[in-house]
Amino acid sequence: MARAVFLVWVLSVILATTNLAQGLGVNWGAMASHQLPPKNVVQMLKDNGIKKVKLFDAEPSTLNALAGSGIQVMVGIPNEKLEKLADSYSEAQQWVKENVTKWLGSVSISYVAVGNEPYLTSYNGSYVKTTYPALKNILKAIRESGAGDKVKATVPFNADVYESSSSKPSDGRFRKDIKNNMVEILRHLRDNKSPFVVNIYPFLSLYQSPDFPKEFAFFEGGSKPVSDNNIEYKNVFDANCDTLINALKKEGFGNMEIIIGEAGWPTDGDKNANIKNAKKFYDGLLKKLGKEEGTPLRKGKLEVYLFGLFDEDQKSIAPGDFERHWGIFRYDGQPKFPMDLSGKGNGDQMLKAVKGVEFLEKQWCVLNSDVKNMSQTDAELNYACAGSDCTSLGTGRSCDLDQHGKVSYAFNSYFQTRDQDVRTCNFNGMATITKNNPSVGDCLFPVQIVNTGAPRHGAVGVAYAFSIFVGLLWMMI
Repeated sequence: MARAVFLVWVLSVILATTNLAQGLGVNWGAMASHQLPPKNVVQMLKDNGIKKVKLFDAEPSTLNALAGSGIQVMVGIPNEKLEKLADSYSEAQQWVKENVTKWLGSVSISYVAVGNEPYLTSYNGSYVKTTYPALKNILKAIRESGAGDKVKATVPFNADVYESSSSKPSDGRFRKDIKNNMVEILRHLRDNKSPFVVNIYPFLSLYQSPDFPKEFAFFEGGSKPVSDNNIEYKNVFDANCDTLINALKKEGFGNMEIIIGEAGWPTDGDKNANIKNAKKFYDGLLKKLGKEEGTPLRKGKLEVYLFGLFDEDQKSIAPGDFERHWGIFRYDGQPKFPMDLSGKGNGDQMLKAVKGVEFLEKQWCVLNSDVKNMSQTDAELNYACAGSDCTSLGTGRSCDLDQHGKVSYAFNSYFQTRDQDVRTCNFNGMATITKNNPSVGDCLFPVQIVNTGAPRHGAVGVAYAFSIFVGLLWMMI
């Protein structure tokens, strides 16, 4: 009887694992004022059958939590460290010792991500001279540590490193200003059997080009296809991937392994960033992964890391307010919408929440009801938003509120960010603490979680630019 129960348990574990869409991973950023306990997050990943995670640093508390989990890990090196690693091989050796070899045996580290979108056009070449030398030193240090067979190093690039003058994937090529640098890196990746990692965001097509045909950003069709050498591209994701493949072919690297390091859709902060569109995007992407159909030029399984796990209220909003809303989970580890990770659409592997989350007291800071002259609240609202996150406020966003509601939201955001310190709910005598939940409709006035650590590096900005070919693509449709 005991053996039968054990066999049933083993079978259930196998089924839970195989139900997940093949090639699926997730990005775990940590630029939040309040972080969920890493051990709880890792347990959630296991509960969901997620076997691959991409980090933006190598924080010991996160790696400790991942120890023994069997989850494949890509650790990250922030861009600001590239110069030091490029200039000093001993620095690279020390970094590998502390962040890779120290953990091998307990943490399944598969990749080191050297920088994060370092050739982004908005960086104006700041990291062009340091990325390749840093990659070379890290790869050498990994090999010399004896971990070369287990751990590969690569560079996650934004899709703006390549372009297409005609808007057709077949004309894909690397940007002229970085072409020689890219070929250097590509040669090193090939020689060390490392993959090319690229971040692709169809959402940014809509955000940057108001006339972009909306349905082309999703996977169901509905917009005019782009015809290219007898291939009809029905979505920008496939077109983008194949533009990269053609760019690689032109430089002699057509067979290089490709990993989609980031792909996702935000749920707030812009008129197109909402739960309805995010669910539509993820449903289509997961269905594609579940079918293992690949793209027109690269059939079969794709390896894709969803971006990202949680909303991060301390990310830079220079690219747009949506930057703080990329999570498939809310700040508290609750799924934002139903998501079938199997890609089959039959509910086989529905996204499960983080368990054991602790919250602060159920109380909120709001504007006093006796405040009548709303013009007096402007300065206090601006102060509160400057010290917290108000990116959900505005027309077409989840919190499209009147002035009283906006001020209350801002006051509460500031109050919660500071762990409900009663001294932070004053605002020149205009605020009060209430036990009545002021949330209305889809607008959530959060109660913050118990903080477990200081914010760390994350994806500083998904992109200030997507890909030049995306800006042109809509004109061909």
